[in-house]
Amino acid sequence: MSNPYVSELKTYAKHNTNFREVLFTNKYVQLVVMCLQPGEEIGTEVHEVDQLIYVVDGEGRAVLDGRPEKVKKGTVICVPAGVQHNVICANGEALKLFTVYGPPQHAQGTVHKTRADAEVSPLKVAATAEA
Repeated sequence: MSNPYVSELKTYAKHNTNFREVLFTNKYVQLVVMCLQPGEEIGTEVHEVDQLIYVVDGEGRAVLDGRPEKVKKGTVICVPAGVQHNVICANGEALKLFTVYGPPQHAQGTVHKTRADAEVSPLKVAATAEA
């Protein structure tokens, strides 16, 4: 069983400067914060897991199965498994967000300081914790 996690999530996400940081991993869910620099994107991807993305700060766009949607502070994006998606930061300020995967998508404790770090790091789906 994983230890419980408690945080001022919006504050943590606003101050995060890492491209990706896994905060919590359990058998069924994972919490990750991300920071996209101006003009930067997550990169087009498709997961076999469901994903919720919440924009904490900044502006940009989400592209879901080829359809662009403007996003800004307070926007939530629900991405069902199998949907091609990308999130792109506008050119103004960094886009800060948190995302919840169900079940986990990344190895527990993953920290990628930059997108380049994430691209050279092989995707390691988290070992599921016992419930």
